[in-house]
Amino acid sequence: MLEKTTRLNYLFDFYQSLLTPKQKSYMSLYYLDDYSLGEIAEEYNVSRQAVYDNIKRTEAMLEQYEEKLLLFQKFLKRQELMSKLREHTAGTKNSMEVDALLSELEKLD
Repeated sequence: MLEKTTRLNYLFDFYQSLLTPKQKSYMSLYYLDDYSLGEIAEEYNVSRQAVYDNIKRTEAMLEQYEEKLLLFQKFLKRQELMSKLREHTAGTKNSMEVDALLSELEKLD
């Protein structure tokens, strides 16, 4: 469950600009603020089922965006490569310089 939540949080970060305001709000409350379906339903004066359906549709949309655009997959690959670069340069005379450059690259994500 935690792995799914983490993945959806990343997908939401990458693709939230493609969602409607209601989708953003429901996803943010559910995944980031840990609201229950009932709490969100009460907040928006809709049924719990309506909230559930909206969240499930939005999750599917986020997965479809990732399937096509691969932003999360590329992010993970970059993180892996930067980690390997850090390992390979550790202890070399240029390790501090390489580490600073890698930190700058990470800030771009």
